[in-house]
Amino acid sequence: MLHSGACPVCVTRGRNSKAMDLGGELGNCPSWFWIVALLVAHGCLTVNCAEGTTALSHELLQSAAERAATCSLVSLNQCAEDVNVENTGKEKPEVGANGGGKADKGADYANYFSTYAFLYHQKEMLSDRVRMDAYYHAIFDNARHFKGKTVLDVGTGSGILAIWSAQAGARKVYAVEATDMAAHARALVAGNNLEDVVEVIQGSIEDITLPEQVDVIISEWMGYFLVRESMFDSVIHARDRWLKPSGMMYPSHARMFLAPVETSLGERKIKQFEHSMAVWDRFTRETADKYGVDMRVLNDPYREEQRKYFLQTSVWNSLNPNQIIGEPALVKEFDCLTATLEEVSVIRSQFRVPIGFGSSKIDGFAGWFDVHFRGRSSDPADNEIELTTAPSLNHTTHWGQQVFLLHPPISARNGDVLVGELEITRSKHNHRLMDVTVAHTLERQGSAPATPTISTFFIK
Repeated sequence: MLHSGACPVCVTRGRNSKAMDLGGELGNCPSWFWIVALLVAHGCLTVNCAEGTTALSHELLQSAAERAATCSLVSLNQCAEDVNVENTGKEKPEVGANGGGKADKGADYANYFSTYAFLYHQKEMLSDRVRMDAYYHAIFDNARHFKGKTVLDVGTGSGILAIWSAQAGARKVYAVEATDMAAHARALVAGNNLEDVVEVIQGSIEDITLPEQVDVIISEWMGYFLVRESMFDSVIHARDRWLKPSGMMYPSHARMFLAPVETSLGERKIKQFEHSMAVWDRFTRETADKYGVDMRVLNDPYREEQRKYFLQTSVWNSLNPNQIIGEPALVKEFDCLTATLEEVSVIRSQFRVPIGFGSSKIDGFAGWFDVHFRGRSSDPADNEIELTTAPSLNHTTHWGQQVFLLHPPISARNGDVLVGELEITRSKHNHRLMDVTVAHTLERQGSAPATPTISTFFIK
């Protein structure tokens, strides 16, 4: 089943994405058009039609990419899977909840890597001053970890981390990039006269071969709520294959936090959901009146589809610290030198959060992360650097926070304790997206323990 309005470049970490509206027939093209356009533009596919071979330009793809947004009804990964199944007649290998399966490379490129091939997307990350300052100081304030050393940059993108590593004195830097952004990285390296030190290698880290092991692996692998995108898998693969026994990871540690929040986002999402259902109701009546087809048999699946999108999909937000109404709970910590694929594939954690700010309405949970650059225990950093994506007034990041909204909210008061268990697994359709389950209840003095409420969310 193919769906209208989806776009393969819509899976973006940008917070300023707007709904795609290209106008005319182009804006109404089915989603397979966008996936095919992407694959043709990258030379992966030739499309034959009655008129002959269709060539789609990079300019068209760039225009689509710049206007793309999160698909409102169907995630891109499902569209890519539909194309794969319908064109080959074979089922795409399913990725299990533990992330053990491998995604089809073509679909994974369309779903994930494609966005990173555009400079506008790289610019967004390079404009994040919290991100940039943290990595800059981590490297230059600990230059002895790089001086005379071999460095591997996993997912180099524009090449900025590789360039800084070379400027800090690295003997050799291998900058690995899966997308055509590698060409821009080479140009940037040459423009900074570092070709003799930095070697840009285009390919996935799982497929490339290096001539030697390295002293340092550096990467900016973190996604929303740390684990979205599952890029940490690639970093772990690189570590296990290429890092020397005495080597170190930059960053060295990562932590995940969860906290209850007050926000009006829930009310807004409810209104959007109700509006969508009202539009559907009008659509079914008009279809019956004008075309004699009763669509109401689809009311329930449509409602479930819209509920999932509007009410269960996590929302990107840059929260005010005052919206956090309990002490954030540390729900997971990774040592990047020892973390395993099994450890990052399924995350489970219990939490207890005292509510200590008077009467409150818990509208949902907010999730964020921080990473630290500590070196390793046998060779600690001279200056430990922290990069945090916690709610802040003056130091916001492009990661923001992921907000998981409760419908309805929970009424709480001073002295209550929010008790729960968090579970994060990978979507069975796309291992780079996450399914989140939170079982939660309030402990209240003088009251019997309540039955936990189980809320399910999706990080798209």
